[in-house]
Parts: sequence; structure tokens; C-alpha cells
Amino acid sequence: MTDSISRLREIVAQLRAPNGCPWDREQTHVSLKPHLLEECYELFDAIDDGNSAELREELGDLLLQVVMHSQMAAERGEFTFDSVADGIANKLVDRHPHVFGDVELRTSEAVLKHWEVLKRAEKQERKSIVDGVPRTLPALARAQKIQSKVSRVGFDWPGPEPAWEKVLEEVEEVKGAGSDDELAVELGDLLFALVNVIRLRQLDAEQLLNSATTKFQRRFQSMEAYAREHGIDLKQLDLAGLDELWTKAKAAEDSL
Repeated sequence: MTDSISRLREIVAQLRAPNGCPWDREQTHVSLKPHLLEECYELFDAIDDGNSAELREELGDLLLQVVMHSQMAAERGEFTFDSVADGIANKLVDRHPHVFGDVELRTSEAVLKHWEVLKRAEKQERKSIVDGVPRTLPALARAQKIQSKVSRVGFDWPGPEPAWEKVLEEVEEVKGAGSDDELAVELGDLLFALVNVIRLRQLDAEQLLNSATTKFQRRFQSMEAYAREHGIDLKQLDLAGLDELWTKAKAAEDSL
């Protein structure tokens, strides 16, 4: 393993060298941000597809991003890949005293609560338990992360049912909204309340919406395929005609 990592680091260093690749030499932490995000999403797809070969490849692409950023920092004398690896290794040991020490934590919930205590002690510059949640997280994931963090200090619904009552309350407020600005606020509150229900059901809001979107996309593609097969121009159909094709696509999928 060490030899493989060393080889990768040497290759990246050569790509960044004066006689290396012009494109690689031009990259910065900022310019690589879109590539880093894209690699994460491609890794998500590989996990969802259950394809181990694809998973291995995407993990490699993500590892390349780590090595590239570390190499750029090393060139400026800031830090190295070794210090990155040592840092996370030390953090794992420090954050798992129930494994590497004599602290007893017998449940996942206890581990998470103790993790937050240790994290707050390490990050004393943070004034709030919700500090440090990335602003660039997708909105649903960010909402669920913040809700999960505050729940660890007891600020939470006692269960999904009371949270669902809040959803119904927010629906009524949406219905009663007057101006567009008020409607926008109430719709945001409704989404946030729905995330609470999803979280308390031990589900992932981001994944649920992605799954629903994928299902919609798949069914619409079936509509398009049916239309092509029967010489139908979707643009010429009214809403009732489109809905009929949607029903056919849904029935065909449900019958599989």
C-alpha cells in the first residue's frame, strides 16, 4: 500500500514539475474545486449503482484530488500529504477513546454525543454547535446536518409524529401566505419541517429527493420512448394527453 501511495505522489509531483504537464501546473486549490465536487458526485453514483469496479475507480479519482491539493500546499511550504494523513490518523484515535482508550461508549448515540464534546473542545473558536456546517452543502443535506447537530443537545422533536404535525401546520401557513415573499418564506419552512420528519425516520432527505427525481426522469424517458414508437409528438399533446402517457409509463414500470 505504501509503495502505491508513494508512486502516486511521485507521479503527481512530476506532473506539477517545471517540465511536467501544462494543465496540471496551472491548477490551484480554487480551480480544482469543481473537479473535487464532481468526483464526489461520481463516487456517490458508483455507490448507488453497486458497481465495485466503478467504485474503485472513483475512489482513485477522489484520492488524486487529495494528493493534488497536498502537493500544491507542499510546493508553498504549507503542509504535506504525510501531515494530512497524520492529522486524520491522530484525530481518529483522539475521537475514539472507546476503541483506543478506556472510555466506555456502548451505543452509536453515545459515540456521537461524545464526538461532539471532543470536537467542541478542539474547535474552541466555534461559538455555536452548528458552526462548521459547510454553507456549500446541498440545501436538504445542510438542513438535515444542522438538525442532527442540535438534536445532540436535546433540541429536537420527541419523535416523527410531533414533527409531522409541524409539517401539517406549515402546509396551512403556505396556503394562507399572501405576498410572494411570504409564500417563499413559508415554503422554505415547509421543506425544513419535512426534513425533520425524514431525519427522525432515520432516512436521508438528499437521497430521497434524488431517488424521486431519478424515478421521475426514468418514467418521463419511458413516455418519450412510447411517443417515438407510436409517432407521437409530445409538444402537440395537451396536459390530458401527456398525463395519459405518464399513466402508461407508470403502469409499465409497476408491472416489472
